Amino acid sequence: MSVPSGPDPLTGLSDEEAARRLEVVGPNEIATGGGRSIWQIARETMREPMFLLLMGAALLYLVVGDLGEGLFLVLGAAAAIGLVIAQEARSERALGALRELAQPRARVIRGGTERHVAARDLVPDDILLIGEGERLPADGVLVSGDVLSVDESALTGESAPVSKQPALGAPDADPVPGAETGPYVFAGTMVVRGQGVVRLTRTGPASALGQIGASLAEIAQEPTPLQKTAARLVGLLGIVALGFCGVIVVAYGLLRDDWMGGALAGITLAISLIPEEFPMVLAVFMALGAWRLATHQVLARRGAVIETLGGASVLCVDKTGTLTENRMRVARVWTPAADTPIADGAPADGPAAEVLRVAALASAVRPVDPMDKAVRTLGGERAALGVATPEPERAWPLIPGRLAVVQLWPLADGGRIAAAKGAPEAIFRLCRLDEGEIQRLQGVIHAYAEAGLRVLGVAQAQVQAWTADDPADVRFDFAGLLGFLDPLRPDVPAALAEAKGAGIKVVMITGDHPSTALAIARSAGIDTEAGVLLGQDVEDLPFEALCQKLQTVRLFARIVPAQKLRIVEALKADGEVVAMTGDGVNDAPALEAAHIGVAMGRRGSDVAREAADLVLLDDSFASIVGGVRLGRRIFANLRRALTYITAIHVPIAGLALAPVLLGLPPLLLPMHVVLLELVIDPTCSLVFEAEPSEAGAMKRKPRRPDEPLFGPAQIGLALLQGAGVLAAVLGVYLWALPQMVEAQARGAAFGALVLANLVLALTDSAASGRIFVPQHRTYWTIAGAVAAAMALVVAVPFLADMFKVALPGWQAIGVAVAAALVSGGWPVLLRLGRPAR
Repeated sequence: MSVPSGPDPLTGLSDEEAARRLEVVGPNEIATGGGRSIWQIARETMREPMFLLLMGAALLYLVVGDLGEGLFLVLGAAAAIGLVIAQEARSERALGALRELAQPRARVIRGGTERHVAARDLVPDDILLIGEGERLPADGVLVSGDVLSVDESALTGESAPVSKQPALGAPDADPVPGAETGPYVFAGTMVVRGQGVVRLTRTGPASALGQIGASLAEIAQEPTPLQKTAARLVGLLGIVALGFCGVIVVAYGLLRDDWMGGALAGITLAISLIPEEFPMVLAVFMALGAWRLATHQVLARRGAVIETLGGASVLCVDKTGTLTENRMRVARVWTPAADTPIADGAPADGPAAEVLRVAALASAVRPVDPMDKAVRTLGGERAALGVATPEPERAWPLIPGRLAVVQLWPLADGGRIAAAKGAPEAIFRLCRLDEGEIQRLQGVIHAYAEAGLRVLGVAQAQVQAWTADDPADVRFDFAGLLGFLDPLRPDVPAALAEAKGAGIKVVMITGDHPSTALAIARSAGIDTEAGVLLGQDVEDLPFEALCQKLQTVRLFARIVPAQKLRIVEALKADGEVVAMTGDGVNDAPALEAAHIGVAMGRRGSDVAREAADLVLLDDSFASIVGGVRLGRRIFANLRRALTYITAIHVPIAGLALAPVLLGLPPLLLPMHVVLLELVIDPTCSLVFEAEPSEAGAMKRKPRRPDEPLFGPAQIGLALLQGAGVLAAVLGVYLWALPQMVEAQARGAAFGALVLANLVLALTDSAASGRIFVPQHRTYWTIAGAVAAAMALVVAVPFLADMFKVALPGWQAIGVAVAAALVSGGWPVLLRLGRPAR
């Protein structure tokens, strides 16, 4: 055997040389970011427009208000921001725990001795020892050992293992993952059969896996639709606040000839218009949404993406490990006597049992390969196999010229049995079948492939003494064919049906054979009417033509990573909101580019989890659809919450402006605004968040990507509701001022405003018009707490003096309650009797 240039495999690198190379090439790590620190999360959070607005308002209060008022607002701002940071930090800690599941050490030869070193310390030309069940930590050349069977599905998406033969000469300079045979092995792949020695050639970012990780850094992280909408809304309300500020400054200066007082009054009015509650409400909704997802084993890395998931119009799914269980089972056994279906876990009998017994003898004793596991499960233990020893006497692994495994076993009677299992064509040659028989069997193989099965042939040779060095020198007897199925996850058909019912296009993207992809897609319920588009077609089609194809095609086969990314980009260019699911390294670029990336937590690679927005901790496909349902619920409830908040800002701003224009004593003081906007109103938003999904939420098409969270319709309704409360509370104040002292009049009006807010929160949150339902226990708890707080404000002298209010008479209380119930409760009349959608 001619070994490629490099160190002697018997001695490997010296420790000094390995340390020198480590300094030059760097650690064997993938640049996935390794998670975000608490400071990175804090910086990202503080860059959000809503939180910048909240901190700006707090600083303004510190400048124009007294110390107590300013500190009160700052504490509220800190609580809102801390809520978001704590949630995202919790998600990062969970991801860190997942990263610890990666294999941390490798077996190498250094200085002539075998030792275990950290995988991050591997360097080019290290001599690596690998065996069954081990994952490759870097790229390299197989220089000696068995012909390996390697699972490259994490890189290629192809579920069938590929063969790797030790290099007999200088290998190709540019290895490609997915080659059926060859000397190269790649980081992230797993050895399922055989032992070998590998000379490492590429580590860290230079490896095939590292190049995929590097491509993630080139993909810009887009703001979610919710974040874009929030930024636009902040800008709009900021302009409105500045406009009102100018109006009150001019009015105050002209009417009272006090321009400095007018400036301070204008700033106070502007602050009353700024929706400080928005960031707090968004934080509450996203944090509670992430918590609700976590109870269903879904980890949200970015809270805002939960709402985006509710607007997904396309769901791109990978077959292996996402739609299927990524495990093989024997589904059918063909023998010359019968074609026998095998139920999952059910034992076989008759001729099918004999084929499985022979296949078990051709399988690894301690199987790692999924097909070997499936055969061994059905083939029985050694006693049932009828052999005399626990290990085969001799084994011939796969080689390029013979894609079959042959194992020789001694029998109890002194004879020998050679069992062979592998590609049907290789088995046919071992059995020396004639052309007519081969053509008949090819028809069976084609039928199995059409049913989504992977087919292996099985043969045996029983002799008294075995003398051949090559199994090809012995004529085998054909036993039969095995059809393997990678089963669908049980929850997939129902979940896909619900997604399609919600108007979501479901697209399957796989590296598998088109026939297998078609069979799986049909059994899952994916639309296959437009046929299959192959990876080469995706590569060759002009981008515009690809976008056109994607309007009808729902199935893609023989896809490589760059093509997955191109599909996602084409869907986005066509105006779709794309959710992409996956678990392999090859899925990472598409996960990063999609609006919503969803990775599998158990079977998923570190790179996929780092690139995704959501991680399914239990790998349940149904959880994705549950996330869509939750996202739609969040959007609907958040829209109602923002409508409510905007509505109550109308009376706050109006009651700050009207007394100035009318020459009356001020009604609202800074502490009143702080109490309303940072305590009562955000607390009321919990009522909106707790509102359950509408009955028909998953029967409607996804909302348009350009549909605003808070558009003209919501603004109009909010202004109408707010105007009603403003008129009622101002009426109470105007009625009370001539009859009682200023503090009592202010107490009556302020009490009416607080109660109107509570009533409006109840009527706006009840989508169906039903307000006395168990889901509103949260509301009645909040209402009781607010009532107790208001009683303390008027009853405790210190608080009454701070808020400059006094307890009015019973008549004034009755007028205030009546005004609040009418002005805050009239919108429920629009919904009473209307069925829930």
